[in-house]
Amino acid sequence: MLNKHYTSQPVTEQRNAKSEQLDRAGVLDIIKIMNEEDQTVALAVERALPRIAEAIEAIVQVMQHGGRLFYVGAGTSGRLGVLDASECPPTFGVDRTLVTGLIAGGEAAITTAIENAEDDEEAGAREITAHITAGDAVVGIAASGSTPYVIGAIRRARELGALTASISCNDSAALSEAAEYGIEVPVGPEVVTGSTRLKAGTATKMVLNMITTTAMIKLGKVYGNLMVNVQATNEKLRDRVVRIVSEATGAAQVTAAHYVQQADGDARVAILMLRFGVAKEQAMEALQACRYHFGDAVARLEQKQESV
Repeated sequence: MLNKHYTSQPVTEQRNAKSEQLDRAGVLDIIKIMNEEDQTVALAVERALPRIAEAIEAIVQVMQHGGRLFYVGAGTSGRLGVLDASECPPTFGVDRTLVTGLIAGGEAAITTAIENAEDDEEAGAREITAHITAGDAVVGIAASGSTPYVIGAIRRARELGALTASISCNDSAALSEAAEYGIEVPVGPEVVTGSTRLKAGTATKMVLNMITTTAMIKLGKVYGNLMVNVQATNEKLRDRVVRIVSEATGAAQVTAAHYVQQADGDARVAILMLRFGVAKEQAMEALQACRYHFGDAVARLEQKQESV
């Protein structure tokens, strides 16, 4: 009867046979089991890559046309969405409204568990109605794939004409049916039964990393593999900007530091000034003309240089 009961549950709620005696294990044995299970997460994500790519391509199209990206989730899933969204402005120099994380229970739920908030499908729909337009993209995040708050949000977003995608860690999830692009990463039962902050959380974070990082690359916020849009808001990041300019241009760090100062800390402007021998104003003009897509700004100045 027990086996029948457990196998009837979603995989995220099933018991993991490898960890059934977990409470009797030593510390090293516990973390060995966790590490072994964690190694399966990347493979599960790999199997979902084609679907992840489809969703990202659609999201990029939305953002290239001025749309915004919203994550919506509850509990751990919601917190991961808020985390990923909050890291976009300092990493990629974008406005904080470009990527937003919405969580069931509001801001208080970021640091305090408000578990019953996830059961309110209408609250999810209201949250979406209050924030999005038809030109935006919404990604619903729910490890179980059945969270009412998230399903309500995705259904409402789709009614409004927004692009919808979802991330869940179960096969044939109800959330996937609600979204246009349903991403499923079934990572199997957790080491601690039902604790989806573990493997499911790791898988979710990996997919979120892929979504925003790839989108920002396609929006021209990365040059090669350099964070040319990074915001130099502390000493460590100011040093990083100098290294980025030096690596992108081949200039000595002392020279790069001089141009960074001339560019008011903007790595993009400093690189363009150094590489093309232009003034700060001309570098800014090229960026503005290309809607701040750095690769396009480089191509624009290359064409001008070739035509002289």
